[in-house]
Amino acid sequence: MFGFFLRWSINLLAIVIAGSIIPGIRIQSIEMGIIAAGIFGVVNAVIRPVVLILTLPINLLTLGLFTLVINAAMLKLVSDVVPGFTIESFRAAFLGALLISLISWLVNIFVGSDGTFVFIKRESKGDSRGTRR
Repeated sequence: MFGFFLRWSINLLAIVIAGSIIPGIRIQSIEMGIIAAGIFGVVNAVIRPVVLILTLPINLLTLGLFTLVINAAMLKLVSDVVPGFTIESFRAAFLGALLISLISWLVNIFVGSDGTFVFIKRESKGDSRGTRR
């Protein structure tokens, strides 16, 4: 359950950053941002995989770049559902989806699937494991 709320918070952080950086994305209040982050998570979990499967041929032809268009469409869908979260143009939705994906990816590197933080441990030079003599 903690992992769910942590990922929701990551989505909220990414949406707020996108709203403050990209012109054309507006969040009316923090409550609308919380609702938008929740609905965005549900859309990404339920609708996005279906759309990705339906658009698989074009996605293969564009070497996966069409996924960016799908992400923008999902973000625009969320803005149509949440009244206090507006996106004015497809360009703003595209840039917002790109920024949100980048922020979520960077933060999720350090968060496991169960919500625990992942630490990357470096092997010291004097460690003889895995070396041949």
